[in-house]
Amino acid sequence: MTHKTATVLIAFAGITLTTLIATASGPAQRPAAATHRTPVELGAYLVSTMGCHDCHTPWKLGPKGPEPDMSRALTGHPEDLKMPPAPALPAGPWMASFAATNTAWAGPWGVSFTANLTPDKETGLGDWTEEQFIAALRTGKHQGKGRQILPPMPWSVYGRLVDEEVKALWAYLQSLAPVKNRVPQPIDPPEGSQR
Repeated sequence: MTHKTATVLIAFAGITLTTLIATASGPAQRPAAATHRTPVELGAYLVSTMGCHDCHTPWKLGPKGPEPDMSRALTGHPEDLKMPPAPALPAGPWMASFAATNTAWAGPWGVSFTANLTPDKETGLGDWTEEQFIAALRTGKHQGKGRQILPPMPWSVYGRLVDEEVKALWAYLQSLAPVKNRVPQPIDPPEGSQR
């Protein structure tokens, strides 16, 4: 074996040993938190990568098709958009229907409207506390103690975020300009239907 070959094998063995140690010591730290300096910056990153705009920002028809209307970012279901009754779905595998704005959803749970996440005190998260926000994501209850948070909100997935990330989401949402947009209350399913 030449000196060059031995060096390569030792280096390879070192990489393998390092990989084994890292794997044996548990999951790696999430890089997202380390790459952002402030909670607001981390929160902005998380909001942009976790699909928050997919439902909480009303959609519009753009040059390439439907897209979030960023002039109404995270304001939830538009207050001035009155929805007709949800269409009846035929029996079978279809379970839900949704508005073209992607902010109103109907299914066995009734009709849900996406919330205004801006810090408006009357219509958004401005009256909430950080603790209520964290509790809502952890429990699936409005403000951590109220009514159930309805589909399609994946609160059980977001509830698995580490505290630093949930607090960063809160910090970012609180840094936004408040927008007054009163979202309708959920509508219960018709009587006699299964939830």
